[in-house]
Amino acid sequence: MASVDIRLKRASKIYNEGATVAGVVVIESRGEFGHSGILLTMEGTVNLQLSAKSVGMFEAFYNSIKPITLINYGLELAKPGKLPPGKTEIPFEMPLKSKSGKQLYETYHGVFVNIQYMLKVDIKRSLLNKDMQKQVEFIVEYKDKEEKVAPKQVTFNINPNALQNVRERQVPNFEIRGHLDSTSCCITQPFTGEIRVIKSDLPIKSIELQLIRVETCGCAEGYAKEATEIQNIQIADGDVCRDLPIPIFMIFPRLFTCPSLATSNFKVEFEVNVVVVFSSDYLVTENFPIRLLRF
Repeated sequence: MASVDIRLKRASKIYNEGATVAGVVVIESRGEFGHSGILLTMEGTVNLQLSAKSVGMFEAFYNSIKPITLINYGLELAKPGKLPPGKTEIPFEMPLKSKSGKQLYETYHGVFVNIQYMLKVDIKRSLLNKDMQKQVEFIVEYKDKEEKVAPKQVTFNINPNALQNVRERQVPNFEIRGHLDSTSCCITQPFTGEIRVIKSDLPIKSIELQLIRVETCGCAEGYAKEATEIQNIQIADGDVCRDLPIPIFMIFPRLFTCPSLATSNFKVEFEVNVVVVFSSDYLVTENFPIRLLRF
């Protein structure tokens, strides 16, 4: 019985464009291991998917929804032959460079947009033996920009008069004020701000902060835009004291967020919702589009 593994030199598995991805392919076998060639492939792809409600809307989508290849390199690690019993380590180095004219995007795991970079080893074997394959994901991040973006503070005042899309229902009398420290956010820094409940006739049940991804797939003929929740954090529980400053603090989760991105075939944007739930389960939501950057 034989096994194969890919081990990268960097424990973090994080690389910038232009870096060298180095490591070893480890093959362990009890006896002599015959093979018909060992090939290592580096792949970087953007996989786009349509939600069930968007399928069939635009026939043109089916042309633009194909995976976008960012990287595809092959490297022959060994010609057909035999490996000795025990552990064999084959070192490799591959440059992280995109195909001509294509930009490398950051690794991102979304619902309808997925940007992934993989290393894959294929060991071809004779007819009587099964081919072996192993793949490992590595993470691509942009280099930090030297110039920092000036924070754009946003203040808000939520009250019955400021509400839109109100259903025919008795709206409680309330006023909630606060601010977000910046809507242009560094992805490695926490999202911060403050909220105060000035007054409320109905007791408050909960105040929550919701991080939303807005993914757009399509082409010139039309776009399908989908908003889905990444995470929901409760920042206050129960009927909070009036005029008490409540801190807003949220960490952007790795892989599930990336710097805001807009291309000809897809877009990845982010929004934050401040959600106030009253004791009657009446829900008030204030939406803030945010821009994620790496600096």
